[in-house]
Amino acid sequence: MGEAGALFIVIGVLAIVAYLLIRARKRAQESQADGMPGRGPSSAPVLDPFAAEIGRRARVAGFHVKGTEAEVTFDVPLPEGGDEVLTDLLMGEAVEVLREKRHTLPIDDVTHIVVYAGRGEPQLIGRSKLPSPGQLPPPGPGLDFAQIARDPLAQHFEGGVDHSVAYETKMDVPADELGPIRNEVRIPAGLERGLRASGVDPDELEATEFVLSVLRIFGYAVSDLTQPNTYLAAKDGRTTFIRTDPHQRGEHPELSDSAIRRFLADFGSSGADRGMLISGKYAPFMVHEIESRQPKVRFITRERVQGFIDSMALG
Repeated sequence: MGEAGALFIVIGVLAIVAYLLIRARKRAQESQADGMPGRGPSSAPVLDPFAAEIGRRARVAGFHVKGTEAEVTFDVPLPEGGDEVLTDLLMGEAVEVLREKRHTLPIDDVTHIVVYAGRGEPQLIGRSKLPSPGQLPPPGPGLDFAQIARDPLAQHFEGGVDHSVAYETKMDVPADELGPIRNEVRIPAGLERGLRASGVDPDELEATEFVLSVLRIFGYAVSDLTQPNTYLAAKDGRTTFIRTDPHQRGEHPELSDSAIRRFLADFGSSGADRGMLISGKYAPFMVHEIESRQPKVRFITRERVQGFIDSMALG
């Protein structure tokens, strides 16, 4: 083989190596953009890029400009008797809705924002005047809990395991019935406002729905996985595999051994950084032993929901 042939082979090999390096770098960048560095496409699902916004902005049910008034309607469950702080938050959100709409709709003549909210038949909650026609005030703090409060999972995974409830097994609970979790927990006013503003009614939540809703308003991107009652929550480059086991009428009020074993097996093969099982049932004693041996696994069961709420210290 002549020198020209050898040079041609070397150039070809270098070209292939360069192509592979560029391809690998591109895949790594795409993986980091998804918040899951170092994981291939087969070990973790692709997250909905808009999922992180669910629960962090008030849900808009309607928007209309009528003459000099912009009407904004929020799909937000209002508490009985009203809430002045929640009303102020929604009035600020209405300004942000108008700020987004001005890119596609003319608002030069708008002088007032009229805000409605509520389920069923929305009710008028406020009316504000703009500084001048078409001029919006500066953006307010909004409803983003992601930066104003701690990670709601941090204490459960980074701190030690609290076994103070280990011996409080609920033996007096009827075998076929558990009352609404809302009757057993105290929700701080700040957290309740955040839930309502995101379209969630705290008075109607089951334990598993409550925890998932809290994660969303704290900036977690929560995506459904293919298995029933299974989710992946991602934030700041960390992923948490979540399995929910809600209590159904007629079921035993304690989490079953088989549900625990399935959760552990599925978490182990998920590729997620942490695993959490959320249930409206009570925990058997074995979960405390599991948590002691596996620091990446936590159980949020009925008797622990109040502790989960208190750990966020929203007040």
